[in-house]
Amino acid sequence: MSAVRQFNNSDDANFNADGKLRIALAGNPNCGKTTVFNGYTGARQHVGNYPGVTVDRKEGHITVGDNQVTLVDLPGTYSLTAYSMEELVARRELAAGNVQAVIDVVDASALERNMLLTVQMLEMGAPVVLCCNMMDEARAAGIHIDMERLSSLMGIPVLPMVARSGEGLTEAMNVAVQLAKQGKRNALRISYGSDIDPVLLNMEKRIEDAGLLASKYMPHWVALKMLEADSEILSEVRAANAELFEELDAMRKKTISHVRSTLNTNLESIITDYRYGFIRSLLRDGIVTQDAGKDRLAISDKLDRVLTNALLGPIIMIGVLYLMFQVTFTLGAYPQGWVEDGFALLGEVCTALLPEGLAQSLVVDGIIAGVGGVVSFVPLILIMFVLISFMEDSGYMARVAYMMDRIFRFFGLHGASVMPYIIAGGIAGGCAIPGVMATRTLRSPKEKLATLLTLPYMTCGAKLPVFLLLAGAFFPDNAPTVMFLLSVVGWVMALLVARLLRSSIVKGESTPFVMELPPYRMPTLMSLLLHCWERGWMYLKKAGTVLVAISVLIWAAMTFPGLPEDKAAPFETQISQLEEKLAPLAEGDEARAPIEEELGNVQNALKEEQLAFSVAGRLGKAVEPATRPMGFDWRTDIALLAGVAAKEAVVATMGTAYAMGEQDAEDPTPLAERLKGDGAWSKATALSLMLFVLLYSPCFVALVVIRQEAGSWGWVAFSILFNTALAYGVATAAYQIGRVVWG
Repeated sequence: MSAVRQFNNSDDANFNADGKLRIALAGNPNCGKTTVFNGYTGARQHVGNYPGVTVDRKEGHITVGDNQVTLVDLPGTYSLTAYSMEELVARRELAAGNVQAVIDVVDASALERNMLLTVQMLEMGAPVVLCCNMMDEARAAGIHIDMERLSSLMGIPVLPMVARSGEGLTEAMNVAVQLAKQGKRNALRISYGSDIDPVLLNMEKRIEDAGLLASKYMPHWVALKMLEADSEILSEVRAANAELFEELDAMRKKTISHVRSTLNTNLESIITDYRYGFIRSLLRDGIVTQDAGKDRLAISDKLDRVLTNALLGPIIMIGVLYLMFQVTFTLGAYPQGWVEDGFALLGEVCTALLPEGLAQSLVVDGIIAGVGGVVSFVPLILIMFVLISFMEDSGYMARVAYMMDRIFRFFGLHGASVMPYIIAGGIAGGCAIPGVMATRTLRSPKEKLATLLTLPYMTCGAKLPVFLLLAGAFFPDNAPTVMFLLSVVGWVMALLVARLLRSSIVKGESTPFVMELPPYRMPTLMSLLLHCWERGWMYLKKAGTVLVAISVLIWAAMTFPGLPEDKAAPFETQISQLEEKLAPLAEGDEARAPIEEELGNVQNALKEEQLAFSVAGRLGKAVEPATRPMGFDWRTDIALLAGVAAKEAVVATMGTAYAMGEQDAEDPTPLAERLKGDGAWSKATALSLMLFVLLYSPCFVALVVIRQEAGSWGWVAFSILFNTALAYGVATAAYQIGRVVWG
């Protein structure tokens, strides 16, 4: 049936340069691997990206006896082929030579499907500990596994595990450490039939004799991957030895031709079939048995008849998603208010401590106000992430992607694109930053790119103050309808632009919708809290640190250069005269009111003149001719330029730009009244501005994250230019049509 060949044997401890053993954690998606990793590492884990890609890199450092261990959580993957970035990353990590053992986590009640990855790792020569996780669910379903016999047949340790309760975690890690210290690599050999085995042996001999890629891979595995036409291995072999590559490639092509002509199939399919045949031969004859009348999937199947029903499924899904955001905003309102009050108090303290001047303005108006506006959203984001993690871990998120796939596929996207859209504000109130991060779940680089370039069209929480301000001011009787239609426009534009991109500059084959619908299960509290902390900290770190710089830049642009004394003098003289008139008048004196009103107008006029003279004011006036077709003047342009830095700044900047002083985005009534009374504003202007804010360039922090996920500043430039051009066209059309309709 098979044979195990020892590739390398060392009795010395196999440590890395840092003196630590390095053990990898591998497994299929939904096998409980994340729970295992959290069970070992808890909060002692580091999350980053693998070099050059955006796949999560998770590591944790633990102590096992006298040994220091670095635990590497490999991306969840079904195999070690070259079809997705997760598969490539997992394979490269295993082949790099710095992983001494692998804990392979499999779903105990789905061994046949899960063990395809196990077999491929064994063929690669990795020392593997096979851990049958979720044994509690398997036992409840009447499934029994003969661990000792399976271990004997495979030649590797096989252990039971229940990661949720911690059962088997210690035993698995102890065995993995023993394997790692032995430093042995054993290659599993499977017969692939008379058409392939002779060619495989011949290629293996030529590779071994030449020492081809010997520092990374075993000869048998290199030959096998070449027969599978693995693009990465073919490239590595060609680069290492072009002459030998031509010889091996000729053997490969000859075998492909023979198999196709005689069996009417391809080599990869045959190899996969034989692997599954090997797995089935292992699991038969009493290795896995199940009590009669018990079915683990019965409850999940019954739920799916309702939750994924063609009619009820989408309705329930919309209800669940709407409820998720209702809970987020209802529960988050309290801690959000506390954070806002905290920053307000901090601003008051700094105002009292710092002398009036530039330093006070920088700290209070620039840094505290700017950072506080974003940090106040953190409670909402943490709650949102807990709920999203619950949906993911419970298995419902897979159903959402399944139901949306048919619609999204028509527009060149994948069913899994729905969650990045929702997180980004598909239901008003999300944020593009975690939405862009959520595109990491997409396996196809093309579909991922089309998704992350279009999800900024969603109605994120930072845009809502603008929409609430203008809808309430200019469409008071239909404000809810306007808000709803803006969300619909965001979805429609995202899907249409995705279709355009997938038909032009982001062409590529659609990824088959292959997704396991895992059984429904109750997530653990520890898993939810760790997900929440991990994602929330990433948001806070990226948004908070970058926003400090943005806030300072916006403040500086609206402050410098200061208004020359000769231009400020008339205003200051008038202000002094009015203050002198007020001084002798008692509070409540009727004569004070007109003087105070005049004083306020003069002060606002001075602020407007100072703003117009600043860098931001000059820039706003410079672009005003271009924005006139949309109905915007230079003051609106300043706010939109600030919005590129952070959408939260649009309303506050408009308040200052329109000489109304500092505005509270939560209570924009004074600004609304000013806009309604401004002859340059109309319903057409308001509609134009709402559509422009909805569609134009993402904020700076989102652009930084897009750069990290897309891997190129070119796509960032495209996102700025294309989205702004699209917004310009839509807003101009809306304004011109609105002028005709509303006059």
